[in-house]
Amino acid sequence: MQQIINFVIRNKTFLLFFLLFSVALALTIQSHSYHRSKFINSANSITGGVYGLSNSIDRYFGLDKENRILAEENKRLREALLNLNVSVSDSSIDTTYSDRIYRVKTAEVYKNSYSMTNNYLTINKGRNDSIKEDFGVITSKGIVGIIDNTSANYSRVLSILSKKSRINAKIKLTDHRGSLKWDGRSPHYTQLEDISTFAPVKVGDTIETGGESSIFPKGIGIGVVESFEKDMSGDTYTIQVKLFNDMTNIGTIYILENLDRTEIISLENDSNE
Repeated sequence: MQQIINFVIRNKTFLLFFLLFSVALALTIQSHSYHRSKFINSANSITGGVYGLSNSIDRYFGLDKENRILAEENKRLREALLNLNVSVSDSSIDTTYSDRIYRVKTAEVYKNSYSMTNNYLTINKGRNDSIKEDFGVITSKGIVGIIDNTSANYSRVLSILSKKSRINAKIKLTDHRGSLKWDGRSPHYTQLEDISTFAPVKVGDTIETGGESSIFPKGIGIGVVESFEKDMSGDTYTIQVKLFNDMTNIGTIYILENLDRTEIISLENDSNE
C-alpha cells in the first residue's frame, strides 16, 4: 500500500494532467455530436477487432471438434449416396436407408507408405470398431485400398500403390472393364490393363470401380486417362491412370462394409463347387 502511495506522490503532476485531459476529452465528446459519433465508431472498431481476434482463437482451438463433426456428417452423406447409387443401378435391390447395403465408418491415417514395392496405410480403427479384412477404403476423392489385417484398435490397408493390389475398374463412359494394377513407379499413377482395343478410349476419360466385387460398389472414382497404348498382343490396351487422390497425403478415410458380403461369398463358393 505504501508503494502505491509513493507512486502517486512521485507522479502526481502526470496523474493530475491525465485526469484533467480525460475530463476535457469526455466533455468534448459529449458536447459535440460529430466528435461523439467519431468516438463511438472508433470504439466499435476496436471492440469488433478484439471480438474478431477472440473468435478466431476460439475457432482455431475448436477445429479438431469441427473436423470430427464434418467427417461424421460426410460419412452419413456418403453412406446415403452409395446406397442411392446401388438403388439406381439395380432397381431389384431394396436400399432404403434403414435397410442399407453399405455401412460407412470414418478413420484417420496414422502411417502411410508410398515409395515401396508394396505400400500400406495404418488407420486408427480395428476389430473393436467392427473393422474386418476385405473392407474397402476410400476418401472423398476416390479409392485408397483394401483392409488386409486388423488388430484390436488398428487396421492395415493394402494401398492401391502395391503390386499385390488387383481392383476391378472400368471406363465410366463405355463400361469397358479391366484390372487396376500398379507398376511400382509413380505414386500419382496406376495402370488399367486388359481393356479391349475395341473400347473408344480417350485421354481425360474417367476411370472408376467396376462393381464386380463385394468390396467396392460400382462408380467410386479412381482417376482419369493420362495415356494408353496397345499391349504386345495387340488385342488390349494398358491405360495410364492419373489418380484423383494424392496418395502421398491421405488424412481422413472412409471404410466401406458391404452388409451382403457374407451372403455373396457363400453363394459364389457354392457355385464353384
